[in-house]
Amino acid sequence: MQTVRWSDEATTDLVEIIDYIEQRNPLAAQSLFSAIVQSAESLPLMPYLFRPGRVAGTREHVVHPNYIVVYQVGTDVIDILRVLHSRQQYP
Repeated sequence: MQTVRWSDEATTDLVEIIDYIEQRNPLAAQSLFSAIVQSAESLPLMPYLFRPGRVAGTREHVVHPNYIVVYQVGTDVIDILRVLHSRQQYP
């Protein structure tokens, strides 16, 4: 089974998103954090379930209507590349 590896950018994205939401609504921040982490960690079960990404070779999982996990499927590893707000300019 593949393992999930978080890039430094994805980790920073997640921390910044959760910190921002936590200042306004700590319960919502915790709920979103759990949803994003659980979704990312379950990707090895069905890595190709979610839509092809806007960048060639990536895929995008819409975890919440406003948040997208961008990832890349490798042979042994699924790399979480970014965690983005849906309104963010990407790539």
